[in-house]
Amino acid sequence: MRRSVLLSAFALVALGAALAAALPRTSAVPATLLLEPREAEAQLARAARESRLAQGRAARLTREAEAATEAATRTAREAAALAARIQQAEADIEVARARLSLTRAARAALTARLAEKQEPTARLAAALQTAARRPLALSALQPGSLKDVVYVRAVLDSAVPQIRRRTAGLRADLEKGRALEADAARALTAMRDGEKNLRQRRTDLAALENSQRLASRAARGQALREAERALALAEEARDLDGLVARLDDIAALRRELAALPGPVLRPTDLAAALPAEPVPAPAASAPPPRDVQLPVDGRTLLGFGAERDSGLPSTGLLLAPVAGAQVVAPATGRVAFAGPYRGFGRIIIIEHDGGWTSLVTGLAQVNVAVGDSVIGGSPVGLAGGRDALVTFELRRDGTPVNPLQYLR
Repeated sequence: MRRSVLLSAFALVALGAALAAALPRTSAVPATLLLEPREAEAQLARAARESRLAQGRAARLTREAEAATEAATRTAREAAALAARIQQAEADIEVARARLSLTRAARAALTARLAEKQEPTARLAAALQTAARRPLALSALQPGSLKDVVYVRAVLDSAVPQIRRRTAGLRADLEKGRALEADAARALTAMRDGEKNLRQRRTDLAALENSQRLASRAARGQALREAERALALAEEARDLDGLVARLDDIAALRRELAALPGPVLRPTDLAAALPAEPVPAPAASAPPPRDVQLPVDGRTLLGFGAERDSGLPSTGLLLAPVAGAQVVAPATGRVAFAGPYRGFGRIIIIEHDGGWTSLVTGLAQVNVAVGDSVIGGSPVGLAGGRDALVTFELRRDGTPVNPLQYLR
């Protein structure tokens, strides 16, 4: 029995050495894509929450698309549902990446622990194994007194329980290493599956958007004229605030004109000649849109009101999405500006009912045009590459407000 215990100890040491050598198997993932443990834990919680929210939005928009009776409404909600599924796939990839990073960190710690145990345990196991292979009769013939032989055997007997304890701990470490290896494999598979789903959903969205463009080609003349006017305003505006203010003025004028009564027919009697009751103009301080959401998923680097590098308070949110992330409309409205603006990359300004305006900057690609009607969650573009930042502002009557207070 003593010999089997010692042989088991030796075998476990050998297995531990092999495992420690084999642990770093995440070479299939570039080290630059992995995160530090603290950052990975924060990303895991955030991305899991974003995935659940995107899944809920996709389910809601799909139900609305199925219930829609008009083709345009149904197509718009189908596109928004696809965009939500794209955001869900992006979040799932980030979840898998965080889990893989945490697994790698745990495996690195286990490797270091096994390396510390390996050398002394191997020396002890090798010495005891050599002694255990020597029969007692031969030990009696070796130089020295019988008292020395008895003493050595007593030492061996007292060492066996210690070996058992050490091998028990090592066995637990080996089992943990196998579990971590399985966790890493599952996380890597989940990441690859998420990337596959993301590619497929982006392909589906591109096909749907192409069909939308073909269907609306006849109505593009007026939109092109509006786009030209918006670009002219962008050239005249001194800064981004000035551009938003000019667009707000135009939107207010448009609302006032829409609220005017139509032409009055020639009266046929005195009652008909009485002046019609005036139609009230929409209130400028109307409630916010009901479907406000963040235009892109990612870490919040700067909150509303936080001090910027310039020393001025932030008028919106500064978000750090993944490279090429899907950007959606923050709420239902009408695109007032879409295109490049100096110093801010490509930007989108959307007018909402009641004097509300949203502004998204830092896009690498814009997929909407001036005059387009969008619903909350409609795909409007893509974020830039790695380290590209997106800003989001929500304004009421031209005054920036904290978007987080109105998120649904």
